[in-house]
Amino acid sequence: MDNISFNMGFTFSGLKESKVNRYIYFVLISIVYLLINVFNLILIVTIILERALHEPMYIFLCNLCFNGLFGPAGFYPKFLSDLVYGIHLISYNGCLLQIFVIYSYVVCEYSILMIMAYDRFVAICKPLEYHRIMRSQTVWKLILFSWSFPCTTVFTGVMLTMRLQLCGSHIDKSYCDNWSVVKLSCVPTTINNVYGFILILLVIAHAVFIVYSYMKLIRACIQSKDSRNKFMQTCLPHLVSLINFTIAMLFDTMFSRYQSKDFPPSLRNFLQLEFLIIPPLLNPIMYGLKLAEVRKTLFGKCKVPKIKY
Repeated sequence: MDNISFNMGFTFSGLKESKVNRYIYFVLISIVYLLINVFNLILIVTIILERALHEPMYIFLCNLCFNGLFGPAGFYPKFLSDLVYGIHLISYNGCLLQIFVIYSYVVCEYSILMIMAYDRFVAICKPLEYHRIMRSQTVWKLILFSWSFPCTTVFTGVMLTMRLQLCGSHIDKSYCDNWSVVKLSCVPTTINNVYGFILILLVIAHAVFIVYSYMKLIRACIQSKDSRNKFMQTCLPHLVSLINFTIAMLFDTMFSRYQSKDFPPSLRNFLQLEFLIIPPLLNPIMYGLKLAEVRKTLFGKCKVPKIKY
């Protein structure tokens, strides 16, 4: 087969559904995307406007919610357009852009969760040194790292993919992912594979750091009732976010690398997209309800003032 021209693009497997079912999916997915945007924006605006929430923990949470807007923006508009027109096509450059946004979102999620774990570790294990360690400059440096590291590493991976000559144009997914494009290569992909494993190891290093932090936190909580209460209030949502996102990514990785035809198509599509559906939707709800200060601020603004007659 001839190499694919850069002017051409890729086809997706998409949803093999009737026109009526596609419109039903369009409505449901539009609602999900709307809720993701609304919930994350509510939390972001609340934290920005409420001075009492201008603390490192809430600033990192604001950053997590912003990432919850960033990642889905690389998938939902294109996917909804495909559902409306029934044409599952994407340009070459559009595919690379989608890879960059979605992969940056994934790595950034782990970077932010790692920083949040470090913040909780300092707050619970070194409470007297917390304000000295988590100064304003440190907070903004950590936020800068949480975006610069993912964007730089993912951009490098995309550049490595760009140099490949491709001999295929079909991606067996509903969105572009790097592994699916690399598999279409006509030339050896050793460098891409090695870099991919390095990136995976870096993400695993993030997870190891988080686990180490939680081991320290649990040890501190055993010794102190006050630390135990603080852990249940501020760390439990973080732990649920980590587990939820990791499980979603494991599903996606398994289906990308070891595709199975035994799964029903609908379940297979959902498991491939879970990391773009559940975490961005669950995180703002969970943190908004679990963190006392955020909950108090949100519900306080929602109260209808009593009118005296």
